[in-house]
Amino acid sequence: MSFKKKALKSIRAEIITIGDELLIGQVIDTNSAWIGKQLSQVGIQVHQITSVSDEIGHMLDALVNALTRADMVLVTGGLGPTKDDKTKEMLCAFFGTSLEFSPEAYLDVESYFKKRGREVSDLNRRQAEVPGGCTVLSNKVGTAPGMWFEHQGKIIVSMPGVPHEMKFLMENEVIGRLKSHFHTPFILHRTLLTHGIGESVLAEKLEEFESKLPLGFQLAYLPSPGLVKLRLSATGEEAQVRVGMEELETRLTELVKDYLFGYDDDDIQSVLGRRLKALGWTISTAESCTGGTIGHLITSVPGSSAWYAGSTITYSYESKTRLLGVPADLIQKHGAVSEEVVLSMARNVREKLGTHCAVATSGVAGPGGGTPEKPVGTVWIGVALPDRIFARKLQLGDNRLITIRVASESALHFLRKALD
Repeated sequence: MSFKKKALKSIRAEIITIGDELLIGQVIDTNSAWIGKQLSQVGIQVHQITSVSDEIGHMLDALVNALTRADMVLVTGGLGPTKDDKTKEMLCAFFGTSLEFSPEAYLDVESYFKKRGREVSDLNRRQAEVPGGCTVLSNKVGTAPGMWFEHQGKIIVSMPGVPHEMKFLMENEVIGRLKSHFHTPFILHRTLLTHGIGESVLAEKLEEFESKLPLGFQLAYLPSPGLVKLRLSATGEEAQVRVGMEELETRLTELVKDYLFGYDDDDIQSVLGRRLKALGWTISTAESCTGGTIGHLITSVPGSSAWYAGSTITYSYESKTRLLGVPADLIQKHGAVSEEVVLSMARNVREKLGTHCAVATSGVAGPGGGTPEKPVGTVWIGVALPDRIFARKLQLGDNRLITIRVASESALHFLRKALD
């Protein structure tokens, strides 16, 4: 397979997020990741993300600097009606203009409050004031309009920081305008999801594959606890890229098939749910150290009631015996964190809830409670099927939250593999 890389102008974007709450860790910036993904899908690459305080001078510096590097700048936050929201004031300073009342924006504000049976206050009426010269972007799910500016051949877009409002504006106003304004290259991503193999081992396994990638194609490794994503990316002429991506994805799938569980936006609970639904099977769960996290993952999948019966969270020794029927002498002899106990938990919850299969967890999440024989991070996972039961032991380190998350996802992975 051989491809020539077509020379296409790369469109650079920068994101500026505004708000002291981001800088002190009170709010996590999820907007930028979502925006970056949307822009990438239309051939625009984000090259920098900057978070700044609610101070006008700081905002101005960030905007001026971003425009020296980027073709477009997306600004989120600081558009509320209160005095600490200063983005519009900053934009007026940048463009040398003042706020003007926008009847178009006011119609959206009025409609928003009318649907909620409320009158528009003077404070909320000010939401319809925008810097002179901007194009108003209609916000049907909030009170702050988006604003589109064209400046010396570049684009500046200002949007609310509230995630669902920002997403509405991106999907209904911004993306379409950007596609019309810029001639962007075609970009295609495909992500393969693996479990049970580390990043370095994968890199060794894929060294030859990676070294022979054609021009315009790249492979990236995106590790997180218990998971490594392999992202294939390509830029170029659309038809050529799609053909090449299909061939490379097939080859990569074959190389990692023993660890592959899904693609792109899949997650283990959705993949397992589809498998169980196809089989006509149901699942139950018995959780100790994971404290209901497995049940939470499963019930995050729409329609999971078709294949999920329920769970018991048996955190204490007594509850394991009283609710699940785990023999007290079994716990006394082997300890709650043991193969014998977790197998009993899985077998018994399957029988009690009448499901085809079950998973169970018991472990030492930490930071205390570990022993030399069972250090913090020791987790036993049990799986019960109609014809067999088995258990796996994991050593997951001393971070409590990571241990709980990885153990929960691993339990679902072990069951998924058992059903293949």
